[in-house]
Amino acid sequence: MTSRERVVVVGGGLTAARAVEALRESGFDGEVVVFGEEPRLPYERPPLSKAYLQGTDAASVVYPHDTAWYREHRIDVRSGIRVRSIDPAAHTVSISDADVVGYDRLLLATGASPRAFAEQGASLREVHTLRRLPDSARLRTAFREGRKRVVVVGAGWIGLEAAAAARGFGNDVTVLGRGDVPLESAIGPELGGMFADLHEANGVHLRMGTGVSGLQGGRGSGTREQVTGVVLDSGEVVEADLVLFGIGATPNVDLAASAGLHVDDGVVTDEGFRTSAADVFAAGDVASTWNARLGHHLRVEHWANAEHSGRVVGRALAGESVRYDESPYFYTDQFDLGMEYSGYGELAASARLVVRGDLAARECIAFWVLDGRVVAGMNVNIWDVNEEVQRIIRSESVVDEAALADPAVPLGTLAGGAT
Repeated sequence: MTSRERVVVVGGGLTAARAVEALRESGFDGEVVVFGEEPRLPYERPPLSKAYLQGTDAASVVYPHDTAWYREHRIDVRSGIRVRSIDPAAHTVSISDADVVGYDRLLLATGASPRAFAEQGASLREVHTLRRLPDSARLRTAFREGRKRVVVVGAGWIGLEAAAAARGFGNDVTVLGRGDVPLESAIGPELGGMFADLHEANGVHLRMGTGVSGLQGGRGSGTREQVTGVVLDSGEVVEADLVLFGIGATPNVDLAASAGLHVDDGVVTDEGFRTSAADVFAAGDVASTWNARLGHHLRVEHWANAEHSGRVVGRALAGESVRYDESPYFYTDQFDLGMEYSGYGELAASARLVVRGDLAARECIAFWVLDGRVVAGMNVNIWDVNEEVQRIIRSESVVDEAALADPAVPLGTLAGGAT
């Protein structure tokens, strides 16, 4: 690509930040423009449900780069601007009828949005979702007051991390979930049970196997009623001063769909993040990318996908031929438990669980083995092993389950006989 060319990035998250970083590192010397809908620099989201929400980190921790870095690297970040449409044939993006910006290559990194609660009471005060920095700031302020009845609807990663943060400030916390145990669909009943024990040991009330039909409100300060309770499918009301919905997210595909791009649970791309339109790429939470290991497209919402896909797509935008083959990875910090997970959840769902260490003490490595091969692994309160776990997964080697479960056997010997 020549210095006369322009790359436009639509999105204000970590994917955008890493993409423009890799673009410059790859030698692209042309114009780079980033449009972010929020009135701030591109930022990453894990602290919003972890350290920042817990009150241990300042808001500045969310920014991979500051204003000076973007200026030094000649990247034009236009914050607080919503792109209205894209025209792949004309190679333009429209901000308004009078403001049209041309591009040579375009990256869609528009991310995802929290799935909304659409039943009665959704508009009451103190009903929250958690996705953006202001969401986390409002929750942190509310949690810090303590002594609130906080109800979290959803027993997934966001819900449990927020519950841990709320409980850490001394609030009375109830988590409502549909499964038998938290995280059952993500990591199975055994590991989900471990998280249930963790939360109950720290005073969180778990109400599993429940659905929510609506919210109740009462007159509070101002013109809007404040939430006072969560109505379960059974008709029971769980009293609440604050309700957080963590019931999943949906990819922000409106721009892509209106432009005629192929969309199917995300913007569909090949292994190099190329969409169905020439010179248009998509990466991060919004992209459904071809995965050779699984033999189908896969959309991943976790931090590592934004981090790694951003770097790889940046090289693609610079003109390199790339192939994305990172296995999914995510981590969590809740109370005194830290965990890293790598691998393919859909394969793990039908795999055999093998545990190395003490599951009850929450200090172990869990492996999911399918047809003799490790398809996913999760280290809990055991550190500096995740690279070895990922190497075993990538090797696709047949493993000895007894050796896999034996802490005396070095992990490095379990992938194709490596040492």
